[in-house]
Amino acid sequence: MTKELPIPVTNADSAAYWQAAKNNKLMLRRCNACGEVHFMPRYLCPTCWSEDLEWFEARGKGKVHSFSIIRRASSAAYATRVPYVVALIDLDEGPRMMSNIVGPDALDIAIGDAVTLEFEERGDAKLPQFARARG
Repeated sequence: MTKELPIPVTNADSAAYWQAAKNNKLMLRRCNACGEVHFMPRYLCPTCWSEDLEWFEARGKGKVHSFSIIRRASSAAYATRVPYVVALIDLDEGPRMMSNIVGPDALDIAIGDAVTLEFEERGDAKLPQFARARG
């Protein structure tokens, strides 16, 4: 029996992020006090500790900073997915986020490859994932 993949746990800091993801939008936060753009969602700027933050939609493009190919599932839920790629993505807007590389050529990923945003449905949620950029 295959277990279902986990779905995101939403809290007050991330509710707007996950709601936007349901609409295929990747939202980031920008600090209006110092201008820093950051990921992951939080209520304080990690640079200057200001609460004056705004949400904005990211372009959904970036480059692979680093990656790992997972060949042994961490739990039964992921057994049918191995091998799969977990990567650190440097978003064009500045922040770095962790995500999966998906698509038929995911295992061919290399550091520095351009990637574009896709969304994967998980129950009533959607998760941002990335695929190698085409062309």
